[in-house]
Amino acid sequence: MVGVIQKALSGFYYVDCEGKRITCRGRGKLRHDKLAPLVGDRVEIALQPDGTGIVERIIPRKNQFRRPAVANIDTLVIVASGAIPVTDPFLIDRMTALAESKSCEVFICFNKWDLEQPQALYEVYAAAGFPTFRVSTETGEGIELLREQLTGKICAFAGDSGVGKSSILNSLAPELSAQVGEVSEKLGRGRHTTRHVELFRLENGALIADTPGFASLEETEELTSEELPQDFREFRPYLNECRFVGCSHVKESGCAVLEAVLTGNIAESRHGSYVKLLERTSQIPSWKRKKMDNFSVEQAKSKGKNQ
Repeated sequence: MVGVIQKALSGFYYVDCEGKRITCRGRGKLRHDKLAPLVGDRVEIALQPDGTGIVERIIPRKNQFRRPAVANIDTLVIVASGAIPVTDPFLIDRMTALAESKSCEVFICFNKWDLEQPQALYEVYAAAGFPTFRVSTETGEGIELLREQLTGKICAFAGDSGVGKSSILNSLAPELSAQVGEVSEKLGRGRHTTRHVELFRLENGALIADTPGFASLEETEELTSEELPQDFREFRPYLNECRFVGCSHVKESGCAVLEAVLTGNIAESRHGSYVKLLERTSQIPSWKRKKMDNFSVEQAKSKGKNQ
């Protein structure tokens, strides 16, 4: 049987197989090969006579996040707001860059549209090619469209505290609110430090990640200055048009990216965020970079051993 790990806790893996949750243990070979199943992993399991299962194999991942530890996120929904608290565009750009580096689809939701309408910012991301939504949990605007677009996908929501992630989730699926509330009460969130990632299934087949980690992604360590230009999707058509090889797209003469900024084909705010991120990634200490390189090697090892 093939299913998706919805929760991993204390050596047990709770695998969703076509709507049925099966409690599993990992095959010893996985521990021997140092392959740790993650929430979001698609796995092959062997059903046991008592109704439990054994995780036999991890199907190769499409992506993997380090913090929080989750795999195979199809869509990262970035929730922003033009009303209090007003979202800093740099936060959106940091998250889009991380998602792009993981080959993860990005949706951008401007919530509280009934209170404030940041139309200019909406147009920046729509023009960059991101599916962008005007949403209001008060009026219901955009909720049905967002629900349709999430059908059948593994999703995670990210954004500043107070922008309305929980309100959107409640509007998308009231049953999700009840499940998350029950788990939070059991774990004593807010009183203890216990945290775990869990996926909750919506009626439309979507799996939504309930994890505080996506609220403040530690993305900078997972980005590299060499690949950062590719992580800004609107830069890509211009990257091979620069006059000089190895152009950093910051201040070089003959830079096609800078020319696109001047002509309005790339938003100044997006390029400004790129420059900030480039500075940050360039300053990452070598020991941290080595740690991230080892993480990438483990990712590749996991893919290779499961193919």
